[in-house]
Amino acid sequence: MPRDAEAVVSGMDFGQLWPGSVQPRRGRKPVHSREAITAAAVALADAEGLEAVTMRKVAAQVGAGVMSLYSYAPDKETLLHLMVDRVSGELPTTTVLTGDWRADLKAIAHLQRDHMLRHPWLPAALSTRRVPGPNTLAFLERALAALRPSGLDGAAKMEIFAQLTAFVAGHVAHEIAQAAAAQSPERAAAEARYLAAVAADGCHPELAEALSAPGRALAPEATFTRFLNRLIDGLDAD
Repeated sequence: MPRDAEAVVSGMDFGQLWPGSVQPRRGRKPVHSREAITAAAVALADAEGLEAVTMRKVAAQVGAGVMSLYSYAPDKETLLHLMVDRVSGELPTTTVLTGDWRADLKAIAHLQRDHMLRHPWLPAALSTRRVPGPNTLAFLERALAALRPSGLDGAAKMEIFAQLTAFVAGHVAHEIAQAAAAQSPERAAAEARYLAAVAADGCHPELAEALSAPGRALAPEATFTRFLNRLIDGLDAD
C-alpha cells in the first residue's frame, strides 16, 4: 500500500508523469486533476514549508480522500517531482540572449534566485535528484543555449548549469536562514560580541585582520551578485 513518505521512485515510466490529467486505474471518473493536486501542494509548501506537504494535507486541500490521491501521485517523492516542474514553468525561457555567455549565465542565476525566494522550499527540494519535466527541460535548454558561445562540450555545459543551480540553491538557503536569524537582534549582538572577543584573544590573527577590514555591502542582492561574479568570472572556457 502506498505510504506518505519520502521514497525513491523506481520502476516508473517518467514519460507518463507529466500529462495534465491521469485516469485512476479503476473506479469512477476522477473529479480531480494532477494539476490541481500539484497546485495545492505548491501552495501548501509556499505557506508552511516543505515539511508540511503530506499526502493527507494535500488531499484535505483539494477535498479528496487520501487514498484517491495515490491515483495521481503514488508517493510524496513523485509529488515533489511534479511540484518542482510546475513552479519551473514560472521561469522565462524566451528572453533574448546577448551572446556573452558569462553575462547570460549571470542573468539566469538572478532569475533562479528570485524564483527560489518566491518558493523558499525549492532549495531543499532540489537537493536530491529530480527527473526534469517539460518546464524544467525548457529552462535547461535555455541555459545550454546561453552556453553555446563558450565552445564547451555538452558534458561541461551540463556540469556548469548543475554547478550554477547548486550555488544559487545553497546561497538562497543561507539567505533565508540569515533573514530568520536577523529577526533576533539579541542573538546577533551576542554573536558579534563573541567574534570580537575571539579576534582580540591573540590566537586568531588572521580572523582579527579580516574583521578589522572595511565592511562590504551586506544587502542580499549585492552579496549574491558579488559571489556570483566570482563564480562565473572564474569559469574556464577551455
